[in-house]
Amino acid sequence: MKIVPYNRNHEFKPMMSMMNLFDDFFNRFYEEEPDNNFKAMAMDIVEQDNEFQMLANLPGFKKEDVKISVHDNQLVIEAKCEDKKEEKKGTMYRCERYSGSYRRTLYLPDNADVSNIQAKMEDGVLKLTLPKKAEAPKKEITIQ
Repeated sequence: MKIVPYNRNHEFKPMMSMMNLFDDFFNRFYEEEPDNNFKAMAMDIVEQDNEFQMLANLPGFKKEDVKISVHDNQLVIEAKCEDKKEEKKGTMYRCERYSGSYRRTLYLPDNADVSNIQAKMEDGVLKLTLPKKAEAPKKEITIQ
């Protein structure tokens, strides 16, 4: 004997499934779907007591291909890449080629000391260290 759970909203089931379909569509619209050809600049940001550390994955990039700048309290990381692979299988060639640029813009917190940012690139990982500014002492105003 098969046990079937009772659904109190049986008459609304087609309507609910349609609403779930729309919810799934709109939720997926805003998510970034991973794609084999999509190469994103994945990034970790960690706040320490006296600094911020940012780690960005840039596999296959040379440090000469990466440009970092700060403008209007925004950190901009740009990288240019040209990649070409060729594989011969019998009489057919398979070519994969990627050429393009990546750009990532981050708003910096007000307490980041942009004049002392340090950058280091090693094994395809860009490491940025942003020291924090010393907190200004609070000024109390006396009421007259």
